[in-house]
Amino acid sequence: MGALLGLVAGCGGNAASTGTPVPDGELRIAAQFAPRSGYAMDTDDAFVVANIGSSETLVKAGSDGTAQPSLATSWTQDGARWTFTLRPGVTFQDGTPLTPAAVVNSLTWVAGVSAPPRAIRGIGLTAAESGPDAVTVTTTKPDPILPLRLSSVNTAILAPSAYTGGPPNVVGTGTGPMRIVSAQGTQEAVVERNDAYWGPRPQLARATVQFVTDPAARALALRAGDVQIAQGLPESSLLEFTEGNGYTNQSVAAPRTVSLMLNESRAPFDDIRVRQAVAKAIDRTALAEQALAGSALPASELFGPAVAWGSQDPPPAPDVQGAKDLLAAAGNPQISVTLATYPNRPELPTLATAVQGMLREIGVDARIQIGEYGPQEPGLLAGDYDMFLLSRNYLTDVPDAGSTLVSDYSCAGSYNINRYCSPEFDALLAPLGTTSDPAERQRIFTAAAAKLDADAVGLPLVHSQENAVGRDVAGYTIDPLAKQLLTPEVTRTE
Repeated sequence: MGALLGLVAGCGGNAASTGTPVPDGELRIAAQFAPRSGYAMDTDDAFVVANIGSSETLVKAGSDGTAQPSLATSWTQDGARWTFTLRPGVTFQDGTPLTPAAVVNSLTWVAGVSAPPRAIRGIGLTAAESGPDAVTVTTTKPDPILPLRLSSVNTAILAPSAYTGGPPNVVGTGTGPMRIVSAQGTQEAVVERNDAYWGPRPQLARATVQFVTDPAARALALRAGDVQIAQGLPESSLLEFTEGNGYTNQSVAAPRTVSLMLNESRAPFDDIRVRQAVAKAIDRTALAEQALAGSALPASELFGPAVAWGSQDPPPAPDVQGAKDLLAAAGNPQISVTLATYPNRPELPTLATAVQGMLREIGVDARIQIGEYGPQEPGLLAGDYDMFLLSRNYLTDVPDAGSTLVSDYSCAGSYNINRYCSPEFDALLAPLGTTSDPAERQRIFTAAAAKLDADAVGLPLVHSQENAVGRDVAGYTIDPLAKQLLTPEVTRTE
């Protein structure tokens, strides 16, 4: 039932209590990312809805990367058809029951949007009722990891009342432990306990999630006592939030890589020698250990130590003269480009500055441009950029690396920012469409990473760690897949 991913456990864990639990407590959170598409469930805003505890999917991914029950308790495969048995006794937050018809309605809607989410795009997904307590989900071809695809937050099941002709209304229509009662655009969302939740009784009565994209502002809000949890703090701020000062500091190795995207659809990066020169110029160890003060790991390839198939090897040492020789072979082009990134992840502007200095050593002039990711994405996908520093969780859409490899690097990939197209690479990925054996899938992942490295595609710089700091809170755990924040176990303390 899906490939075993072998996620390596991080160093995070349940947040230690800093006091006595407060019955029916309230919590305030400074969240790292804001919704940018009006909480549209077919966009990355679905992560926000899931994180604040409102939505749930048929399947969830376990810590070992296998498909685990959620709103579905079991499933079976018959060729291109999977049958999912629904959990009994579940009600939506509007009081209506979870039924096969409701599940079919949600899955049909998300599969039918003009640009289906990456997890289910291009597989021909259809859903139908199968008796009083089950649904069948069919794809164009047999899909070995369909249950894992249905753990994508975009495939959350909402009440029929959410669908009124436009985008689904997420206010009070999920099945999760917390019910959205107010969604104030990109500013904040307020959730309250779902007293009819099918799982453990949520400890919190209410939570306010403030969307604070500036990492320094998140640290300030925590320092001032305005919030009890702050996500994604700068390394310099983490040093002050210690257990001795009453804080609980968590970090976890995450399947996330910061890569330098190079636009291969136009000069100068359409020349592999220029891309290889950039790769040789960058000192990845210095980026991780000096620029980021040891809060990240240097990357030797796309996949790192957070997964079983990732490389454990150190990256190659920088070779400035080798980089200059490659540029000479390419005709010594005068390279003046824009290096863009975004501030939501505090390490990215720091890395951009360090990379800028390293590129200057080989005669590449990179002008840094920092702005919110949302407005930049259309240009990135259209190939209207030079260099872009991107932090990407390669198991986010589906907890199987095949999804990211196809969407980000195949010729027809929907998120192919690099504009990379290699028939040889596509042929390498082709067996993923029929292979369910975990070892074989991991062998393909490893080979794909090696091919990307040889072609100097999307240069991996560092592997990130996720962090969060809490005070007067217990039961909070960092989710390396970025799908859970407010769970029933989270509680306010005093």
